[in-house]
Amino acid sequence: MLKLERDTDGDVLIAVKAVPGAATSEICGVLGDRLKVRLAAPPEGGRANAMLRDVLARALGVRPSDVEIVQGASGPNKTVRVRGISEAEARRRFEAIGR
Repeated sequence: MLKLERDTDGDVLIAVKAVPGAATSEICGVLGDRLKVRLAAPPEGGRANAMLRDVLARALGVRPSDVEIVQGASGPNKTVRVRGISEAEARRRFEAIGR
């Protein structure tokens, strides 16, 4: 089951497994307790992290500036903070993608 939590500020924390260098950018589903996201950007220069923020923002209906990588910026396992959406709504949107 996807790991979504609320932090002390009321923002949603999402555990993500990022796979840079893919043919297309897409949310692929859940891998263990992490949201697996393929990214069509290389991991150099923060390009994959920027694309990850864009992909998640689009999927959740928030601005890219509302998506922040708070842990694991240089590795594949990341924790992402999202402002402006509830935990329940984030879970609903991710489940809709998987259908």
